[in-house]
Formats: sequence, C-alpha cells, structure tokens
Amino acid sequence: MTRTTEHHIDMNETLGNVPASRSGVAITPAHRHFFRALPKAELHCHLLGAVRHDTFIALAERTGAPIARSEIDAFYTRGEKPVGVLRVLRALDEYLLTRADDLHRIAYEYLQDAAGQNVRHSEFFWNPTGTVRVSKIAYADAQAAIVAAIRDAARDFRISARLIPSIDREADPDEAVQVVAWMKAHRADEVAGLGIDYRENDRPPELFWEAYRDARAAGFRTTAHAGEFGMPARNVETAVDLLQCERIDHGYTIVDDPALAARCAERGIVFTVVPTNSYYLRTLPPEQWAELHPLRRMAALGLKIHPNTDDPTLHKVDPAGAWQLMFDHFGFGIADLRRFMFNGIDGAWVDESQRAQWRTAWAAEFDALAAALP
Repeated sequence: MTRTTEHHIDMNETLGNVPASRSGVAITPAHRHFFRALPKAELHCHLLGAVRHDTFIALAERTGAPIARSEIDAFYTRGEKPVGVLRVLRALDEYLLTRADDLHRIAYEYLQDAAGQNVRHSEFFWNPTGTVRVSKIAYADAQAAIVAAIRDAARDFRISARLIPSIDREADPDEAVQVVAWMKAHRADEVAGLGIDYRENDRPPELFWEAYRDARAAGFRTTAHAGEFGMPARNVETAVDLLQCERIDHGYTIVDDPALAARCAERGIVFTVVPTNSYYLRTLPPEQWAELHPLRRMAALGLKIHPNTDDPTLHKVDPAGAWQLMFDHFGFGIADLRRFMFNGIDGAWVDESQRAQWRTAWAAEFDALAAALP
C-alpha cells in the first residue's frame, strides 16, 4: 500500500481568497497554534475533494488523462474556478481512479493530513456509484481498500475514522438502492452509514426515500446534504422527517423556517456546516459575506452547528482554517468554539463510552490551549 510524506496546506494560502475579516480581531501566532492544536472531529469531508495536488498530477500522468497540468492547477483554488468542483470529482472517476489501491492512497493521505491538524476522528464521504460504474472498480474491492487505509491511518497517525458511502443524487434513485445493497453485502465496522450529495437542484431528498428506508432497516446511520446551493428549507424538513436523518450536512436555508429550526434544535440534530461554502462566497457581497451568511443565524436559532472543510484540498481550506474562520470572520468566541467541539462529539457515529471519553479529554485539552491565548 502507498506511503507518503506528511503534507500541509499553508495557512496564509488557505484563507487567501476568502474576503478579509471585518471583525477587527487580531490573529496572533498563539491563535494559529490554538486553531491547529484544538482536538477536532471532522464529520463533513468528501474523499475525492481531499486529493492532494501532487497526487492528482501523479494519477493523471500514470493514466494519461486528457487533462492539462494548467487545468489541474486551476482546480485547486478557493473562490471562482474555471470549472466547477463537481466536474473535478467526475474527472477523477472517469480518468484517474483505475485500481483499488488509488482509493487507499487518497484515503490514507487525507487522514494523514487531517491528523496533522489534530483531527482525532473523521467521517468522510465516498460515492460508490462513480467508482463502480465509471472507474470500473468493484464495490467490494473499493470499500476494502478504503477500510484498509482507515486502519493503516489509525495505526500510523492515531486518528479514528468512519466511511460514509454516499448517494450520487444526480443518478437514478435505483442506483441509490443498489448502494445500500452493496453496503449490506460487504459490512465492515468502519462503514457507519449512508449519505447523499452532488447537486441538490431538481434532485430533492424525497426521490431517495427507498434507499434511506433500506439503510435504516439494515442498522446504518443516516445523514444528507440538504439546504445547500440556496435550495429550500423544505429539503431539510424532508431529510429530517421522511428520510429520518440523524445529521444534516449544510442545511443553511433552515433559517427561512424558524419553526423547523426550533424542532431541530429541540431534537439536538447536528448540522455539519462549511464556513467556506462556495454558494455563499459566490452570491453574497464580499464586504458583507460573513455578516450575511446564514451560519450566524443558525447558531442564534439554537441549532447545533459544527464546522468542517467539505473539499479541503480543492477549496484550499484545512481544519484549522475552518475553525479560524468561525472565530475571526463569523464572530464566534472561544466559548462558542468549545461548544462546537462538543457538537462534533455529539454528532459523531461512535458509541457512548467513546463519546464520554472524548468529552473529558478534549475539554481539558481545549481549556489548556485557550488559557494560553493572549
């Protein structure tokens, strides 16, 4: 299996294309150390959105993919891109991923990078439909390679992880049912539950009710991307009430339905938010981006939010950068970050004894780090 050296994203480059903070908060080296060192869960990351730049190039060269080096370079930027991220993900399936060990490599490297940011636990998405139908890698082989990477990373970097096979909502709903059938046929402790992603526009959650029913019946956990790209709060409601999701990814438009927000807050549903979400970077005025972002209102409505990277390498953001943005752009204080850390623990698909252990140990680490801030 592939082994590589540890890779880091430069912090200054990470936030370079995000509008400047208007909070007046001075970020010191001590703050940067704090954001990097605080113990974290990462519950919303896409495996193909975490491929290292040099790995993308190496895979393209090996397969002879018809993608120019300049185009690959252009994929890795925050903000406006010459092509959308979703096309990049499709290109990976079509041209670059040709054998199961490729999936081992990118999963292992992602977990190595996450561990370098003191992510203690990751739950990341992978779309089997593209792997099987386009990359022509059998589901059993692909899942086994990713699970092996999870176990190798646990041994080498002391990071725990869970895999979330995710429905490609742009495909036929019958493909989603097939994904769950594959999951049932190839169970592994590291494969925790079912998700759904890709473009939400014109592909509402109710189309996939059968797959979610089958997943719940088989004992899998459930989450869904909903309320992303400005799609209506009704999609969040459908994911919660019809699909019976335990967690919501993004969910920003829930702020348009205060009654639904109150219900979700009362139930303690965790929303895995992304402070660098591309939709709002594109559609909100740069000078008001952080002030108008629905993230602020989600917290004010009592929702349990938790910051994540989504597509870290393709969007040039790392876990430390995501947490820093919550502080210096969105106006949340250190006490708020502590609460968000606990939200991540509450939202993680682990047993209660592990949760209790993390609550105690992470709180002590967080408090010690916070005490050293200026």
